[in-house]
Amino acid sequence: MRIQKPGKLRTQAACHAALVIAVLSAALLTPAANEAVAAPTAMPVPTLNLRTAAGQFDLSQLKGRVVYVDFWASWCGPCRKSFPWLKEMQARYGKDGLEIVAINLDKDHDKALRFLREYAPAFTVAFDPQAVSARAFAVKGMPSSYLIDRDGRVVMTHVGFRKKDTEALESRIRALLQR
Repeated sequence: MRIQKPGKLRTQAACHAALVIAVLSAALLTPAANEAVAAPTAMPVPTLNLRTAAGQFDLSQLKGRVVYVDFWASWCGPCRKSFPWLKEMQARYGKDGLEIVAINLDKDHDKALRFLREYAPAFTVAFDPQAVSARAFAVKGMPSSYLIDRDGRVVMTHVGFRKKDTEALESRIRALLQR
C-alpha cells in the first residue's frame, strides 16, 4: 500500500471538488439539447439562395413574415416526428403570416425525395447538400430550428424535436404573429 502525503491528498480533493463544481455549473447553466433558446441578441438571418422543386429560393424574400426554418435529413428520426407538426403549424398559421421553410441537408437527393413523398409537406422545402446554410446558421444537431421575426432576425433556436416541446414552440410562433 502506498501512503500519500496529506498535502497531496488535499490538493487532489480540491481538484476533484473543482471539477465537480465546473461540471454541475455547466449542466445547470447550459440549456438542454431539446430546449428552445432565445437568441441572446436577435441575429440577422444569413443570406441564403437555395434550390427548391420550384426553382431558387432566398430567405430574404420572406421579410415581413414570421419564418420557422427547420434543418432536416432523411436519416433523422426526430425529423420524421417533426414534419407532421410543421405541416400542422403551416396550415394553422399560414394565413396569419407564418412561413415554414424546411432545409434538407442530404447529400443523396433521392433519399430526400423518398422522405418527402412519405410526409407530403405543405410548406417550402429547400435543398442544400453542401450544408452551406447549416454552417451559416451554425446548426448543432438534427433537426435544428430557427424562429425568425418579421424584421428578419433570428429570435429563437431549438435543437431536436420532442412532442412535449411543441406547446412552447407554438406559443412563441403565436406571440410573433401577434406583433
